[in-house]
Amino acid sequence: MGAADQASNEIIHYLPTVFQGVTINMQTMYMSWATMIIVILIVAAATSKRDLVPSGVQNIVEMFIEWLGGLMESNMGVEGRRLLTPFIITLFLYIFVGNEMGMLPNFGIHFTSPTNDINVALGLSIPVALLVYVIGIAKQGPAYFKHFIKPFAVFLPLNILEDLVRPVTMAARLFGNILAGEILLIVLNKLTPWIIPDLWIGFSLIIGFLQAFIFTMLTIVALSPVFKALHN
Repeated sequence: MGAADQASNEIIHYLPTVFQGVTINMQTMYMSWATMIIVILIVAAATSKRDLVPSGVQNIVEMFIEWLGGLMESNMGVEGRRLLTPFIITLFLYIFVGNEMGMLPNFGIHFTSPTNDINVALGLSIPVALLVYVIGIAKQGPAYFKHFIKPFAVFLPLNILEDLVRPVTMAARLFGNILAGEILLIVLNKLTPWIIPDLWIGFSLIIGFLQAFIFTMLTIVALSPVFKALHN
């Protein structure tokens, strides 16, 4: 068995547990819970003592909020930013922290990213796709479905296919990049257990951030037509 196969076996190790006939990947559950706890602690630390002049964790979190808020406002307008800031910030923090979980040094604990499980990736992308419909119908009513026949009615099948494929491609991109990064990290650690893995961890931290940003940006782009249509 090659190094890549061994790495795959180390990562794709979801501790399956059958409950009432349903297989639950407990490793994914554990890492998801750990990610949520870390996100809660980060937000709690940032909001426990809100100074007029922010510093420390508060400064970092506010920087991300302003940055993502600017992206939302430029794509969805003021109303989109006001309505969706809590959702977008939570989504970004969960994916960002989750992506980095698999890059932690292994201190006898098998850390993996919950986002290296396609079920988690789909669990993030499908609600985004549904949210587009919920907000679209809430804001525009039945007129929302007119976008399926734009620019012409002949585009109806393509527009429907695009809506169906979007959550799958979003999930596959996130899942594939994170899983590949973790496999490569383990392979490098087995082949050259000194400098290269340390350098790769630093690179992977950047990749984890970029994947969180890409997923979040795709979410904003998917939601932006709903708000733009209100001003047309």
